[in-house]
Amino acid sequence: MPVKLLMSWDIAPEREQEYFEFVVREFIPGVQRMGFELSDAWATVFGTQPQILVGAVAPTSNKARQILESDEWKSLQNQLMDYVRNYNDKIVDMRAGFQF
Repeated sequence: MPVKLLMSWDIAPEREQEYFEFVVREFIPGVQRMGFELSDAWATVFGTQPQILVGAVAPTSNKARQILESDEWKSLQNQLMDYVRNYNDKIVDMRAGFQF
């Protein structure tokens, strides 16, 4: 059964340009190379929710956990932490429509 990795964060102040360059050049290709398929990305423009929400689909829960435990994932996630604050993630069963 497919699962979705839901990730949320806020972009670090004063790091916006570097953040966007990293996400486009390294984060998105890295996530896809490891086996996730990006399904959605949302930006909060008003309110107190996380600024960014990203969904990535894996074919099974086991595959998602295997990716998240890999050294490649840990390295990519550590790089992301240079540009973001309040990072959270969770794996949920995939459903149609928006998931938070």
